[in-house]
Amino acid sequence: MSITRHTAVPSLGQGARWLGCATALAVSPQVLADAFEPVWSFRNVSLNYLDWSKGTEDRTASNAAKGDFFFLEVEGGVGFTWGEFYGFADWENPGNKKREDDGRDQRRSAAKITSHLYLGESPFSVYLHVYDFRDPGYDGREQDQVVGLGYRHTFDNGLWFKPFLGVAHVNSANYSGMNGYMAGWVAGYDFTVMEQKLSVTNWHELTFDRDDDYVSENYVNGSAGKMGNNGAVSLWWHPVSAITAGVQYRYSMNKLGTPDDYQNAMIYTLKYNF
Repeated sequence: MSITRHTAVPSLGQGARWLGCATALAVSPQVLADAFEPVWSFRNVSLNYLDWSKGTEDRTASNAAKGDFFFLEVEGGVGFTWGEFYGFADWENPGNKKREDDGRDQRRSAAKITSHLYLGESPFSVYLHVYDFRDPGYDGREQDQVVGLGYRHTFDNGLWFKPFLGVAHVNSANYSGMNGYMAGWVAGYDFTVMEQKLSVTNWHELTFDRDDDYVSENYVNGSAGKMGNNGAVSLWWHPVSAITAGVQYRYSMNKLGTPDDYQNAMIYTLKYNF
């Protein structure tokens, strides 16, 4: 409603409604400003090196073969009184354009956004999740979309835990449609050892009841099981506010293009927080 477009003189009743509308418009900018004032936030850029285990490289040699790589990442999160958001974007092999054996582009990208939209004063939330992966060298692409219910809790000892459960939809190079369900969580705990600030975090995703066409068309040399696991356990050191260093144990089963084989790696990370 635009006040400047009112040209006729309103009646008394109309004027009262007009005054109420004008007052609401006058207050709205402050209300909106308060609603979008962050309660907490963080952001960082990082350099990472992912080192697959020798066993993983052997097991996947003919099934979506895995190789070590560097990647750059930007990451951030923000929380408001009504909800919270988290996201990252990765660029894999940013300085190594071509594979030596066949000249294919081995630069890849991955990005993820998740959110909890709070349901009133309760610990429950509407959970939204989008993950997008692109591998131009192999014409590979996949975008996972999840809508469901989330939960948030912080224990007395400081451990925080945010599980979720939702229905999954996928758009990929070989299959697009509903793709079962996803359950998972993120969790973390801050602590101090010898006056050094440390934290541990874990993220985990369990996909189940996946579509038969998806698990047969999106895996190398065979169909995968209907259930897949994906996640990482991380230890972080915070020597100063601007720097975080960490080591992550990355794991997956029936994911990342390889059917029926466990895959694991170590990720070494250096972050700059700003």
